[in-house]
Amino acid sequence: MPEMAGHTNGGSGARDTVLAAEKLIYSYKAREGELPERVLDGIDLDVERGAFVAVLGHNGSGKSTLAKHFNAVLLPVGGRVLVGGMDTSDERRALDIRRAVGMVFQNPDNQIVASVVEEDVAFAPENLGCPSGDIRRRVDEALRVVGMSEYAGHSPHLLSGGQKQRVAIAGVLAMEPECIVFDEPTAMLDPRGRESIIRIIRRLCGELGVTVVLITHHMDEAIGADRLIVMSDGRIVMDGTPREIFGQPDALSAYGLDTPETVSLLRGLREDGFDVRLDALTVDECADAILAALSECH
Repeated sequence: MPEMAGHTNGGSGARDTVLAAEKLIYSYKAREGELPERVLDGIDLDVERGAFVAVLGHNGSGKSTLAKHFNAVLLPVGGRVLVGGMDTSDERRALDIRRAVGMVFQNPDNQIVASVVEEDVAFAPENLGCPSGDIRRRVDEALRVVGMSEYAGHSPHLLSGGQKQRVAIAGVLAMEPECIVFDEPTAMLDPRGRESIIRIIRRLCGELGVTVVLITHHMDEAIGADRLIVMSDGRIVMDGTPREIFGQPDALSAYGLDTPETVSLLRGLREDGFDVRLDALTVDECADAILAALSECH
């Protein structure tokens, strides 16, 4: 197993922790005559307030199951999950936990409940009992943040997939959560739609201070994260910054994962004899690395 880099795992001891998993175990119910399948196997994880954490892993690694524990959609079989110090297994705190942690899923159609965009965004704060003036403010601000203000009076079912996902995000934002967990939110979108959603996610964290946990299988979406968690077979196997994690392509390959396209391009050039740096993640960094290598050739 690659060495963990730079982060403290292990629950409530971390400073300013908003989410914590402590020895978390989860097993799905077994079919008759079969043993329960353990999907999470002793997860220890702290997420600091205001961080952008991306969780990577192949299908079946347990990443989406972990995500559902942060909002009490699923409850631990063993260990515990804390949200702002609240134990998700405490039924008395269920509403407070779901106010604190919003979730955005793969399919926005499963989260859209109204026939008009602004009514859909207002649904959650209305159910929280917010005053009407506060609801109006929340709806307007949430639609502004996701760039959907001009569609407030439209039917969400006539929107594109990317626009629907932005409405779903606005509906969660209107609850004013401390943290939003995105469970593969771009899985059903085309490249343009994926780019718009990732841009919003980065803005939520960078400008608005929302804690973000992004579950994804697109390596390029994780480049802008503060921290990457790699999961395999229900365990955390790598933990570090994007440069630290993507700088270990052989280790990622062993867990069924690739590197971002920029890193893959630079590795190919290195194999062809170009002396390029391999820690350039963004397109601009990649271009600079290639230009620097070409200048050395002349």
